[in-house]
Order: sequence, then C-alpha cells, then structure tokens
Amino acid sequence: MKIHLIWVGKTKEQFAIEGVRKYLGRLKSYADVRVTEIREEKVKDSHRMLEREGERILKLRTPYVLLDEKGKMLTSTRFAEFVFSHGPEISFVVGGAYGVSEQVKKAARETVALSKMTFTHDMARIFLLEQIYRSFTIVNRRGYHH
Repeated sequence: MKIHLIWVGKTKEQFAIEGVRKYLGRLKSYADVRVTEIREEKVKDSHRMLEREGERILKLRTPYVLLDEKGKMLTSTRFAEFVFSHGPEISFVVGGAYGVSEQVKKAARETVALSKMTFTHDMARIFLLEQIYRSFTIVNRRGYHH
C-alpha cells in the first residue's frame, strides 16, 4: 500500500520529530509512506496565508483525505476500515497553524477528524501516523490494538 502524507511546514518540536520518525519506521514493513512538506507562508494576513498554502497543496493534483476537527469521527477500527477501503493508495492532508483554505476543504475526497479538540500540527502528525500504524496492526491482527 502507498500512503502519501501532505502537511504544511516542517515538524518543529524535537519530540514530534522523534515521534514522526518512530512511526514512519514502524510503517516501513507495511506500506510505502511518502511525506511532502508544503512550504509554510509567513505573512500577517491569515486569509492570504491559507490561500498560498492551499495553492501549493492543490498543485500536487492528488486526491486526498483532509484532517479537520469538523470531519467524520471514527474509532480506530473504523479508521482502519476507512484506510483500507481506499485501495492501494491514500493521501492525507494536515493543515498548518491556521488550518487550510476553503478551496482545499472543498477539493477533499473526504474529511476525517482525529478529535473534536484542536491539536498543534506537530501533534496531529504524530496522532495520524500512530493511527495509520494502528490500522495496519488491526488489519494484520498484530496485537498492538486491544
């Protein structure tokens, strides 16, 4: 399976870098995981920032699932079913500090929430990777998920 993770900006916190590295390493035996970091805008106008970042995301021309707190809430088991129902390839988009533009929201195949709470984008990356890893252990009955 191929998984494409698209996120805005670089992972900044050292603990998050280690968490991302940990789950990317665990996923190697299950899937081909590729990360694309979209350059983060540094302008004061948040609307313009989202527009520019959104243009970069849409320029990739790949169908994607958007992570957003207003998205569909899934249990870990349902998320595993969701991931595997998308066939041999799935892409996820994680926005930056201010989320994503309306165009990015509208272009998403589907929208999924990690939680109703808001997380930093560094934390969202770790949570997403952990849930993807958990999905593979659920499907392959590896005992990680109880």
